[in-house]
Amino acid sequence: MRNKLAYWVIFAATMAIYVTMLVWTLPGIAENAGGLVPFDMRPTGYTPDEARTFLDALNEDGRSLYLGPQHMLDLAYPILLAIVLAGAVAALIGNRKLRGVLYLAILLGMLADYSENTFVALMLEYPVPVTDKLAGLANKATVVKSTLTGFAMVVVFGALVLAAKRRWIR
Repeated sequence: MRNKLAYWVIFAATMAIYVTMLVWTLPGIAENAGGLVPFDMRPTGYTPDEARTFLDALNEDGRSLYLGPQHMLDLAYPILLAIVLAGAVAALIGNRKLRGVLYLAILLGMLADYSENTFVALMLEYPVPVTDKLAGLANKATVVKSTLTGFAMVVVFGALVLAAKRRWIR
């Protein structure tokens, strides 16, 4: 019972952080970049030129919001999301091999998210136009994070639908 309560508290914290980012920091960053989408919200990635265009458009208020509140929220979010997804996998996925694949995807997705955060911070603090190499590393981290986390989320959602269907049929 205590584990279930802890899981739901972590789930609530994860959702609170995600909603905060969706309604406050990420729209604020986009607004301070002339409407351009922040790096965190580009699941298919971006080119070095697109990264430089975003950075050139981002004003100091947006840069402060990105390096401050957004990155503070994004320190907690990846680990919390990983815990939520791993808990859902443990509860919903019976196949041991698939569970292992999902745990690995969740772990690597979390590590890619932290890598993305590091590379984005470096780009935001870079004193001269960002190099293709740095933008490329940030882009790869973003795409890996999005792909692996998205894969885990889709499988968990599918398992939830199947579990609900089984329960409803009974």
